[in-house]
Amino acid sequence: MDDVFRALADPNRRKLLDALFQEDGQTLTALQELLPMSRFGAMKHLQVLERAGLITSVKSGRERRHYLNPIPIQQLYDRWVSKYAGAFTGALTRLKYELEDPISMTATETVTHLYKIHIRTTPERLWQALVNGDETVRYYYGTRVEGIDTAGGSYSYKGDDGSALITGKVLEADPPRKLVTTFQPHWAPNAAESIVTYEIEPVDDICVLSLRHDRLVEGDPLTEGVKNGWAEILSGLKTLIETGQPMSTNPGM
Repeated sequence: MDDVFRALADPNRRKLLDALFQEDGQTLTALQELLPMSRFGAMKHLQVLERAGLITSVKSGRERRHYLNPIPIQQLYDRWVSKYAGAFTGALTRLKYELEDPISMTATETVTHLYKIHIRTTPERLWQALVNGDETVRYYYGTRVEGIDTAGGSYSYKGDDGSALITGKVLEADPPRKLVTTFQPHWAPNAAESIVTYEIEPVDDICVLSLRHDRLVEGDPLTEGVKNGWAEILSGLKTLIETGQPMSTNPGM
């Protein structure tokens, strides 16, 4: 967390994070134009943010695109905001943003959100936590996953009453390395189908879990909710695996 606080201390780096919050997946060229400094200076700031885990970057052709990674911020929130205050602070923050910056409901452009988190575990243990319903019920909003480890099949996340929160198709299942699914949320019946990709990379005694959510509709309130939801889910997953206990602030607990 020290790296996160150091990264956030600089106003130029906060400006870069604000820019990526407004438009994810920007190039160095686009971001450098926002700062009163050289391309090299902007690159150094982006490197500090990436070392702190606050952004991730992906090579795209001749450019490298940068994505906001909200998980470290979520972990700070989980550490110091109580489970009782969380619901109220989240609702008030959303109200502030909606009043100050209303979102157009007519946007059709799609966006991608990319997350990365380091978990001290093995690829096999992490894979099990992703595909086993007895595990997901402890960090995925109290839902139990079924059928997500079989390529070509259908899967669902179901609540205690048997109703499906999310359904979709398993496009690729390569344990313990990669899982690709479609994503259809049932709390928003008119939402377009999107794609979720999990990739597990072992590095020494930890695993780097990358999650990519493609084909989200820009400007749709569902997109903002999904972005925040993934940060909570992945933070809860890390806590569960590393401590054996679910996170106390997880809404599914």
